[in-house]
Amino acid sequence: MIIFLPILLIFGFFLILSGLRTIDQYERGVVLTLGKYTTTRTPGLTWVFPVVQRIIKVDLRIATVDIPQQEVITKDNVTVGINAVVYFRVNSAERAVLEIQNFKHAVALYAQATLRDVIGGVELDTLLSERDKIAEDIKQIVDVATDPWGIEVGTIKIQDIELPADMKRVMAKQAESERERRAVIIRAEGEYSASEKLAKAAEVLSSVAGGISIRTLQTIEKINPDPSKTVIFALPLEVTEGLRGLAGLAKNNK
Repeated sequence: MIIFLPILLIFGFFLILSGLRTIDQYERGVVLTLGKYTTTRTPGLTWVFPVVQRIIKVDLRIATVDIPQQEVITKDNVTVGINAVVYFRVNSAERAVLEIQNFKHAVALYAQATLRDVIGGVELDTLLSERDKIAEDIKQIVDVATDPWGIEVGTIKIQDIELPADMKRVMAKQAESERERRAVIIRAEGEYSASEKLAKAAEVLSSVAGGISIRTLQTIEKINPDPSKTVIFALPLEVTEGLRGLAGLAKNNK
């Protein structure tokens, strides 16, 4: 009996040493005893009975899963390439272990299928203009489905939307047409504003005796034609009468 005591002590020491486990602050340890769930261990140093018990560590930090680019047909039959990223975390370590196998892979697949379903129900214009709203709809669906697994989906972001080459050309032409339309409107507004000012200027000049005639003479004076060319002006009757009026005023002053 005395001979076996040191052996038992050594065996007990190694048994205790081999059962020690460390759980980090961001982890929880799910303990299974003979394959049956018994408890969830908190961070720190813990011990499990070797062979009889095993501990599965679950990371509670926010995790990301990339949804690879895939072709999706929108409601108006446009094929687009789209990818996204899912941000989620485990809020129940025991359910994440007991209710689903490889919860991270399962979240990725479910989010991918939901993305295809949601995008397939919207038109291209809606997809491009309401990207955040569509991502929020996908997030709500995935969050409800993964809640029984102990998973909380924080957000889903749609990263890239790749359009077909012919669609890009059509959209580029549409954008160019829109720019031309705006340029025409701006030019028309400028001409309209200029015409209003010219009308006001003509009204002021008309109110002064000989005003239009003087303005016409000033315009003719500024013209510097080629000496080898002759410039012919067709003066309106109002200008002619204005010039006669100016000539009459000059004679009266004399």
